[in-house]
Amino acid sequence: MKTFASATLLNGPWDLTLSEDGRHTRVFVANALSGTVTRLDLRVTENSENDGDKQDEKETDRDVVLEKATQIASGYGHRCDPAAFVVGPTGVALDEEKDSLYVSSTVDNAIFAISNAGDRTSDAGLGHVVVQDQAHLHGPLGLVLAANGDLISTQSDAINPDLKQLSEIVEFTPAGKFVAEFQVDPNAGSAFGLALRSHGDGFVFAAVDDTTAVLDIWVVP
Repeated sequence: MKTFASATLLNGPWDLTLSEDGRHTRVFVANALSGTVTRLDLRVTENSENDGDKQDEKETDRDVVLEKATQIASGYGHRCDPAAFVVGPTGVALDEEKDSLYVSSTVDNAIFAISNAGDRTSDAGLGHVVVQDQAHLHGPLGLVLAANGDLISTQSDAINPDLKQLSEIVEFTPAGKFVAEFQVDPNAGSAFGLALRSHGDGFVFAAVDDTTAVLDIWVVP
C-alpha cells in the first residue's frame, strides 16, 4: 500500500478519477475542504527478481512513485453543511480525447470543465461552465462520462432543492443541454455515487442509494 498526503494539495479528498497508459497514471482529486482539484502524476516501477528454484519464472515487485502534484483548479464553493455533512467540488470525470476534466461543484450548482487537464502546469481557476441548469441541477455530486460524451450526474438536494425532483440522476449533453432524468429514491439526499463502464455492446451502470444503503446496478446488453 502506498500513501500520499499533503495539507495543501489533498485537503478533504471527496472523489477522484484517473487515466493510465501502463507505466504512468494521472489521478484527479476533488478536494471538498479547499474547493480545489489536484492532479497526481504517478509512475509505476517494476523490479524483477529470479526465483532461485524456478529460473524461468520471475517475481515482480511494483512500486508507485509520485512524480508531481499540481493544483489544476480552484475557487469552487465549499463549506460544512448540517444536512449534507460537507459540500464542495465532488464528482470528476475525464474526457481523455479532449483532455478535459469535468467537475461537479455542489455549492455552485454547476458542472465545470478544465481544459488541458492532463498536461496543465497552472491553476485554471473554475474553468468554464458546461452545465448551469436551475431546473434540473440540485447540488450535483457524483459524475460520470457516457460513451457518447454525455455527462451523468447525481443530485444531492442540499442546494436548490425541488420537492418534485428528489434524488435525481440527470443526463446532459457536453454542451449542457438536458437529456433525461430518473429518481433513485423518493427521499431527499439518496442519490450519491455512481459508476459506468462498457459491457460488450452495452454498458453496466451503478448508483448508490444513500438512504437504503443499497447499490443499484443496471446491465444493458
